[in-house]
Amino acid sequence: MLPPTWREEVRRVGEVQSRRERATGLAPAVGGMLALAAALGIGRFVYTPILPAMAEALGLTKTEAGLIASANFAGYLAGALLAALPRLPGGSRRAWFLAALAASALTTAAMGWADATASFLLLRFVGGAASAFVLVLGSALVLDRLARAGLDRWGALHFAGVGLGIAASAILVDALQAAGAGWRTLWLGSGAAAAVALPLAAALVRPEASVGAQPTPSAAPRSAASLPAGLGALTLCHGLFGFGYVVTATFIVAAVRSAPALRTLEGEVWLVVGLAAVPSTAAWTWAAQLLGVLPAYALACLLAAIGVAAGGVWETASGALLAAVLLGGTFMGITALGFAAARAAALDDGRRASALMTAGFGLGQVVGPLVAGRLLDATGSFAPPSLLAAAALAGAAWIAILAARRGDATAWAGRR
Repeated sequence: MLPPTWREEVRRVGEVQSRRERATGLAPAVGGMLALAAALGIGRFVYTPILPAMAEALGLTKTEAGLIASANFAGYLAGALLAALPRLPGGSRRAWFLAALAASALTTAAMGWADATASFLLLRFVGGAASAFVLVLGSALVLDRLARAGLDRWGALHFAGVGLGIAASAILVDALQAAGAGWRTLWLGSGAAAAVALPLAAALVRPEASVGAQPTPSAAPRSAASLPAGLGALTLCHGLFGFGYVVTATFIVAAVRSAPALRTLEGEVWLVVGLAAVPSTAAWTWAAQLLGVLPAYALACLLAAIGVAAGGVWETASGALLAAVLLGGTFMGITALGFAAARAAALDDGRRASALMTAGFGLGQVVGPLVAGRLLDATGSFAPPSLLAAAALAGAAWIAILAARRGDATAWAGRR
């Protein structure tokens, strides 16, 4: 038996080592946060605050603006499905993650050099695919390392990067416009800001031999006829959610600019979306622990529906800010809850479940801006597409509630 002084020294050394391990474990979460801020908060969503200036300068119709947005979401869908493959050709997941982060920054900046709709569509498609690789692969790298360090609860820090990037892009675009910058400079400045995250993410998400190997599925994929009960309904929910949230996420700043009484809020409204998104994943994770995953999912969809409707029909400062708060405060939380429910529904085939959810979500995102753009051009009002989007979100909430009440969903409702 060790003498008391030795035992005290061993305990002290152990505490110091534990603190070092925790600090080391948090580094990937910070790196992942910066990567998501660059590739999603800026690369994927900066189109929203830049769109009004770009549309005015180029004479874009709402249909054309929606088409450009849809190209990005189509790229995201393709990229997410490719990133979910069990093996990626050449290089490690980390190499793909960093390459995608660089591609996101480059395609964002290149929007400032392009001058044709075809170029915009191609760049936004590639940028969308890159953002999906950053999200899927970055989340896998970061969450795996947090789990090994016993720091799973810090996963919310990683996902807070989306809101952080949205807030940063709002401040950057507003500052550049105040200095007289045109839409091309807005894209170039946004791309440069996104590029800053690349060396930081590379330094914080370090290579590890144990992480570089590609995962293999733990079980043979199920046939389509044997999908877990409720997964099809959940995929439909996520498709309706993708359709519903993306209408406001694409046009909220343009809607504010189009209302003379609200133009002074043009910079602030997107900042509010980002700030509300920062704590949202942690908040909805806590709500799921209290209510269950599906009830929390339904509640978040209902709140999002209220915000989307308010942004379209309540053309006041209060309506715009309510829409911004509820959009930012729900869209990342709903995304996280949907994937948590899918993984719980298919424990032995989580990769396929995630792919189905991604497909439903991505399809909704692609269709949403196209439909909204046409309605805007046809009616000249943001109310019809907003109410249609709110109805889609309400439908997602209703389906989720029905699924939670069914006996075949109780095993993955999520409450503990």
